Amino acid sequence: MNVVVNFVLFQVGWFACVLGGANGLPWVGPVVVGLIAAFHLVRVPDARVEGTLLLIAALIGAVFDSFLVGRGWLEYPSGQLSPGTAPYWIVAMWVAFAMTLNISLDWLKRSRLLAVAFGAVGGPLAFIAGSKLGGVTFIDQTAALIALSVGWAVLTPLLLALARRWDGWRCGIGGRVLATEGSSHV
Repeated sequence: MNVVVNFVLFQVGWFACVLGGANGLPWVGPVVVGLIAAFHLVRVPDARVEGTLLLIAALIGAVFDSFLVGRGWLEYPSGQLSPGTAPYWIVAMWVAFAMTLNISLDWLKRSRLLAVAFGAVGGPLAFIAGSKLGGVTFIDQTAALIALSVGWAVLTPLLLALARRWDGWRCGIGGRVLATEGSSHV
């Protein structure tokens, strides 16, 4: 898959999740991300491997964002299946993010320090943007931003390491290498 297409599809999924959640239509984002994931997975040489990465990222995201909600630092307007947990549309957003790890964010695998910095800055900025669109409310903004920065600084390199292990673009059926390090997955 082309890097630009991958990046654009992530943005489409991100906006669908945030705007759907903000406007009382929490199902919109997961539907859009589901369609993007289907498009992604039919193109990947090993969908089972890549699908495992998407599932792991969803589980990590559900736990991390539920922790932030449970601590009382963030609040979401819709989509929570039970009180104190992350809404399902934010979990879908983690799936959308995971689809970038082996394509448009593949370059981050080359530097753990850059991955830490990217997560520490990018995670909180995404939440600030989401709050401006009404998708999330900071209850304790300072604590939330610190937790987001630290959390994303840890989770970004972790997710990239997992993406190295579960890269459906590099391994075909039977583990045959289909692409080389640093390829753009065109």
